[in-house]
Amino acid sequence: MPRPAIAASLSAKLLMLTILFVLLAEVLIYTPSIARFRMSYLEERLAAAHIAALSVEAAPDLMVTKELQAKLLAYTGAHVIDLIQPGARVYMLSRPMPPVADAVYDLRNTGMGMQIVDAGHALSLALRAAFGSQRDRVIRVIDRSPNDPAQRVEVTMDERPLIEAMLDFSRRILAVSIAISLIAAVLVYVTLHWLLVRPMRRLTAGVVAFRRDPDGAPPLRPGGRADEIGVAERELAAMQGTVRTALRQRERLAALGTAVAKINHDLRGILSTASLLSERLSESADPEVRRVTPRLVASLDRAVELCSQTLSFTRDGTLPLSPAPADLRALVDEVGAEVLATVRPDGDRVAADWVNDIPAGIRATVDAAQLGRALVNLGRNAVQAGAGRVRIALQAEPGTSSATGLGTGLGGRLTLTVADDGPGLAPRARENLFQPFAGSARAGGIGLGLAIAREVVRAHGGELRLVESGAAGTVFALDIPQGKPGSGHVDVAGHKSFVSH
Repeated sequence: MPRPAIAASLSAKLLMLTILFVLLAEVLIYTPSIARFRMSYLEERLAAAHIAALSVEAAPDLMVTKELQAKLLAYTGAHVIDLIQPGARVYMLSRPMPPVADAVYDLRNTGMGMQIVDAGHALSLALRAAFGSQRDRVIRVIDRSPNDPAQRVEVTMDERPLIEAMLDFSRRILAVSIAISLIAAVLVYVTLHWLLVRPMRRLTAGVVAFRRDPDGAPPLRPGGRADEIGVAERELAAMQGTVRTALRQRERLAALGTAVAKINHDLRGILSTASLLSERLSESADPEVRRVTPRLVASLDRAVELCSQTLSFTRDGTLPLSPAPADLRALVDEVGAEVLATVRPDGDRVAADWVNDIPAGIRATVDAAQLGRALVNLGRNAVQAGAGRVRIALQAEPGTSSATGLGTGLGGRLTLTVADDGPGLAPRARENLFQPFAGSARAGGIGLGLAIAREVVRAHGGELRLVESGAAGTVFALDIPQGKPGSGHVDVAGHKSFVSH
């Protein structure tokens, strides 16, 4: 199996996702960090402004020279400084003709959320200024003095130095984030490649080799890991062993089935000849011979039927379906005539009532021949088990059409019920229901009737199910979907055709 391209490999996807998630984490960390950086920058300017304003208190007559005032304002990077002390005493430093503030920020009651918003707004203004759509702003900042919370400091300053400092901080954060992302990605990639990717490649190679050659592929040898990968390795190894065993058994059964088919073919011919010769015994003058001849003929017919069923069931192939609109009531009448012609082991025909409760005019899209074969199997099972009455009825799925006029049909699903008043299924028959050669409900049966009926219903895309079985009788339901027919040939457990019994 060729390995996938590097860009489509699990390792590359893992590396890219690791880098992406680390960068996402850095973005989530960056937003409060840049807001905190902006606050620290402003607090430093407020602390410097507080110290500069105190020079007014030390000056004679609380007046400083213009030269000193200019130096102090240049040192703090401010246009105006106001220091409000307790008792409403104000110390002020100001340039001649100071600019008017474009925005005022009161930091005394600003939470982290508002700090992040203000920082983002400042960066957006910087981006707009870079494209010439925004001029530099002058801001007024108000807060308690970092040196003495009892005093309030107000500073009018240019925002450009603050934005440049924020951009420089952002560039440093970006560089660190990229470095951390690459280091973390490499470490995570190497670790997960060793823990997950390599074992997954080994498992994948084992699955592909087993698919190509189940018998020749080397068995997968599980490691000693106790995690999910170890469990997958052990389960895959066990599954391969089970499948190999099943394939070998299937080969043996196929060979055995071929042999049985050949034997049945020859045996059926021999029994058919014996049956034809036995019919002449009915013309014998001996009364005892004429009395036992019907039983002999019935036994030979059953033997021929058994060979025919076994031969049909062991053939490999598909069940050909030809779905077409069919009159259900007429089909059930034909099935009833065939079921009531069934011969018992003593040579006499069965005595039972066939009740057709299908409304006249109901049509369904089914293969009439195959569906009739399934109904014959169910009906014969019932009468041969001792039922005196078999009733076929129709159930329409809620919400579907159930009109009874001529030419009308059914939408949704078609459900036919086959109910009898027989003694019910034996426990052994219930345990092996629908199992070929194991689910016979009567003495002398081979257990193919129900299996064949279910496969016919499944070929139509439906299901045969046992509704109930007890002393009052047994009820089977045939659920067959209606609407768009399936394909003309449906694989039915590897069998070509079925015969009723």
